[in-house]
Amino acid sequence: MELTFTHHQSAHCENGVASNLLKNSGLNISEPMVFGIGSGLFFVYLPFIKVNHAPAISYRTLPGQIFNKVANRLNLKIKRQKFSSIANANKALDENLKNNIPTGLQVGVYNLSYFPDEYRFHFNAHNLVVYGKTETEYLVSDPVMETVTTLTYEDMNKVRFAKGAFAPRGQMYYPIQIPKDVDLKSAIIKGIKNTCRDMLAPMPIVGVRGIKMVSRQIRKWPAKHGVRKANHYLAQMVRMQEEIGTGGGGFRFIYAAFLQEASVILANEELKTLSKEMTQIGDSWRDFAVEASRIYKNRSAKEDAYNTIADELLDIANREEIFFKKLKKAIS
Repeated sequence: MELTFTHHQSAHCENGVASNLLKNSGLNISEPMVFGIGSGLFFVYLPFIKVNHAPAISYRTLPGQIFNKVANRLNLKIKRQKFSSIANANKALDENLKNNIPTGLQVGVYNLSYFPDEYRFHFNAHNLVVYGKTETEYLVSDPVMETVTTLTYEDMNKVRFAKGAFAPRGQMYYPIQIPKDVDLKSAIIKGIKNTCRDMLAPMPIVGVRGIKMVSRQIRKWPAKHGVRKANHYLAQMVRMQEEIGTGGGGFRFIYAAFLQEASVILANEELKTLSKEMTQIGDSWRDFAVEASRIYKNRSAKEDAYNTIADELLDIANREEIFFKKLKKAIS
């Protein structure tokens, strides 16, 4: 059983699944537009929560929020289901496939057999689409992969019922109602306002203030925790930023593409200028990741390496503060 479904590769899984499911339902919306309207860009530093034995840093909103906000702002209806048993989860998914409904799933990464080993770790907020099945496998469109792939029934059960933080509990979701006309202009403005509010939030651990706080902490890590632990913290930060969740440079490039599209729809030239500025900030996030990786791989020749990258991060935070104030003004 194979449903008609067009696979488009994307930079980030949740945007990609949302965009692909909506395109399949007749609403042609790009990955950057999903990300912008869904206010996916975020930053929070949670030192009191440890992920892989390092302070939790997230560059994105909670799993599922992007698609939920897109649905809310474009007046779409999405059905989401979680399950207490594998049998019920399989029954519901198979029923959808029988009814010709490609279905989004939240899954754990660790047992995705088509991922290279170095990308398989315990992270439960990955997204993919199932669009059919054979006698032994499910047909999978994972938007971060170049082409479609497959998962055995056994592996599918493992990824749908992975344990730990954000355990997916067999979660599946799919659009059930899409209006003929959607108001993109209003949705774009709501999405931008939400992101500006988040990134300029007055809380010390959120948005640009959160980035500044991490910059201050990086300076203290070597003396406070020793070089080995400080290096591990830094490695985990870069992993969250560039590998697990695209978050740093990658998200800025997607957001820049969103602003470019938005500038045309809203006939707002200022957004085009800001799009270029956001691309440059994205480049700086990438540079920061490269410099940080040199430190934790012990390849940095800089004597005061931790202070140097803390300075880089502080500069990014200051530029983003100016950027989001300008963006807020541009659509007010």
